[in-house]
Amino acid sequence: MKNLSDCRVLLVDDAKTNLDILVEGLKGDHKLSLALNGEMALQIAARTPPDLVLLDIMMPGLDGYEVCRRMRLMPETAEVPIMFLSSLEEVQNKTRGFEVGANDYLTKPFEMLEVKARVRSLLKAKAYADAVKEKIAYDLRIASEIQMGILPSDVPAVTEGTGLEAHAILYPAQEVGGDLYEVLRMPDGNLVAVMGDVSGKGIPAALFMAMTTTLVRALAPDLHRPEDILRRVSDVLVLHNPRNMFVTMLCAIYDPRSGRLDYASAGHPPLVLIREGNAQFLPVQPDPPAGILTGLSAPSQSAQLQPGDLVVFYTDGVTEAFNAAGDLYGDDKLLEELAGHSGYAAAESTAALLRSVRAHAGEHPQSDDIAVLALKRKQ
Repeated sequence: MKNLSDCRVLLVDDAKTNLDILVEGLKGDHKLSLALNGEMALQIAARTPPDLVLLDIMMPGLDGYEVCRRMRLMPETAEVPIMFLSSLEEVQNKTRGFEVGANDYLTKPFEMLEVKARVRSLLKAKAYADAVKEKIAYDLRIASEIQMGILPSDVPAVTEGTGLEAHAILYPAQEVGGDLYEVLRMPDGNLVAVMGDVSGKGIPAALFMAMTTTLVRALAPDLHRPEDILRRVSDVLVLHNPRNMFVTMLCAIYDPRSGRLDYASAGHPPLVLIREGNAQFLPVQPDPPAGILTGLSAPSQSAQLQPGDLVVFYTDGVTEAFNAAGDLYGDDKLLEELAGHSGYAAAESTAALLRSVRAHAGEHPQSDDIAVLALKRKQ
């Protein structure tokens, strides 16, 4: 936790005599920055963010209320404690101070011992809050590393020698998320590819994602149809699901000997087949997502892949990506983008689709986890 002597206090007052008193009383305890008006205070706070602001109200130009309001909008000072030091002692003045975001209010003339006590109290509270946030951020970084480690470490290696090329990407909207993918080589030589999207975001979704991925790996080798894999995974999730979460899933099994792709969906967006400059959704008859009810009966369908065909799995973080105007990326843009991927390697396709989604979103923050898995038949 940060030492109070290392904490910086920004003193803001247009009266130099008031600043002199505050400096004399606090200089031995904390680092200090000084500002004689509101504009200067905002500039200093942006350049050297303080740990606490002592702020006068009646100042020329920007008054203290407006400075406090603007500081709450600045990322550098949005959570920095602010204490008003003012000669305005009416209740309505104090009320307004708290309404614009102040943490404390002390009227002038003040006793320096009381100022020092309140400064220490506010700084201790901030230092503790900062330490908690740093611990949470550290834990989330570790959780992210663990979650990414759960995913297949080398998808292209799994498909080596099958005539099929594979590549996958996953970018959570937060430090951890609920999207998942898996590519497995079965004992009979077939390949199983799974894409999933857990309801919700953050740590609960990440834990459910880890359980779902573990179940796919444990159950898939003994099963031979995609609908069977979805049903067995769903049945186990239902039994161990106290929060009533669910996961949409799309499971496909590829036979490298015949080039046939069997697939089934449990509430998941359809596959996209790219062939000779054309992209189309493969038809699905979706069942409810996995984890809701036992006895999932998602029917499977088949597609015959030809050499050069590209098949793309994705989560709705792709089609439901927003831009600043509130426009979705959408199905039409997805097909338009993927139609240009004929001739792309699997890795080129996933990278190009991600670039397209991010170009659409621009500066708008990512609203959902994004996962993409591309399979290409080379021969």
